[in-house]
Amino acid sequence: MSDSSPLPPVRLLPEAELARAALSTPLLSRAARLARWAGPDTRVDAGGELVEEQLPAAAELLGLVGDDAAAYAGEAWRVAVDAGLVEIVDEEAGAVAAGEELGQLTGGSPHDVLAVWQAALDTVIADASVPDLDGIVDALDEGGEVDFSSLGWDPQAEADFLDGVLGNLYLLTASEDGPGAAPVPLPALAASMIVPSDMGEPTNDVLEQVSDAMMRLDDQFRLLEPVGLVEYQPVDEALMADTDEEPAAGPVDEADVSRYGMVRLTPLGAYGLRARLLEAGFEAPAVGELADKGADALLDGTAAFPQGAARAETEQWLARRESLAAARELLSAARGADPGAPLRRLRCQQALSLLGPEAEPALREVLDDAELGGLARVWLAERGAADVPQPSQDLIFWLTIDTVAAQLAAEGNSDELQALVEGLARQHAGFFAEAWRVGHPDTAEVLEAMGRLHPDKKVAKEARKAAFKARSQHGV
Repeated sequence: MSDSSPLPPVRLLPEAELARAALSTPLLSRAARLARWAGPDTRVDAGGELVEEQLPAAAELLGLVGDDAAAYAGEAWRVAVDAGLVEIVDEEAGAVAAGEELGQLTGGSPHDVLAVWQAALDTVIADASVPDLDGIVDALDEGGEVDFSSLGWDPQAEADFLDGVLGNLYLLTASEDGPGAAPVPLPALAASMIVPSDMGEPTNDVLEQVSDAMMRLDDQFRLLEPVGLVEYQPVDEALMADTDEEPAAGPVDEADVSRYGMVRLTPLGAYGLRARLLEAGFEAPAVGELADKGADALLDGTAAFPQGAARAETEQWLARRESLAAARELLSAARGADPGAPLRRLRCQQALSLLGPEAEPALREVLDDAELGGLARVWLAERGAADVPQPSQDLIFWLTIDTVAAQLAAEGNSDELQALVEGLARQHAGFFAEAWRVGHPDTAEVLEAMGRLHPDKKVAKEARKAAFKARSQHGV
């Protein structure tokens, strides 16, 4: 996942709802209970871990039973320390006290609560990237440092792998539909990290790597679920009970796919992963961020958004403004001859479609505008307005070039654009004989694209000839 291009915009719940979800997560609630329980007699070791003889009491407080009760209690204590709910006040004596962040859980703002939860999340993700190293003591060198190479473990590679998986999960589920969409099969998530995008049929070696990755992820998502990052259905242990083999990573029956593990990013998880992505330098927009900015920021910012997310962002922007003033601001921001202008005008047209008749005066004010007169006529005609002047032939051609340029910028050589190109050539006889004269900065590029997209070789040739004329006309 590259940090050079923006990620899909995510729809986040209000911070108040997210904060309530954070407080109800099993791990943070356990950490908070331990922080309130800790007193003058509580002791930690040199690493800040609760001393072994106090783990049973901590587990009992949390209502944990079974062989893993002490381990779960220790994990909750680690989170309490790392999130600032507990403070080590005397390292030599191992004494602790309530930390400053503990009060934020009950007296802080939703944002304060989420900051504490985010610290807990970072701790759990770091813990999840560390495998169970039974031989770690034997790997200590003479200086007391761990020789990771002797364990076959690269800490940075492990951390990068888990970050990559979580990034892909964000891409797959935190799209315009947002968290709550269909869960992702664990084999697909593992394959997204292992199988090259240009590989046809995966080799046996690649399938084995995917299977190994699934087993690692199964352990990791079991650790990540209690902090509220994901909802996870683990791999069915019955698949391995008889053969002691890892589940197959190849195609599986749709009815059985859930047995191989299913993971869904929660709304709280989307918030947390987005914060981590932003900190790592990724551009990770959230719907609603542009609501208090100008129309220029709205039109440019939603240029790369999927249609649903762009509409949701625009609706929030319009909700804060009076219709007529909003229309005027949008139209003003849509002007320009720069490369991004056609897509701005398309987003402007889509935004204006959400406004009622109160916006009509703003559209009539630009009827004579060379760049906006076409879309103004379309808006007025769609609403059955009276006294809408007929567009000139030049304006029709200019609007056509502008529309195709916007679609190219938004979707590239899509099937929808190909259908548009075929329709234009079919409905307008002699289109290419006139289109090359259009004084639009993207005329040549649009005609070249039409030549690429049109399936009829004769029509495609006409488009390319027209593109050549357009370039010659401007000395390019």
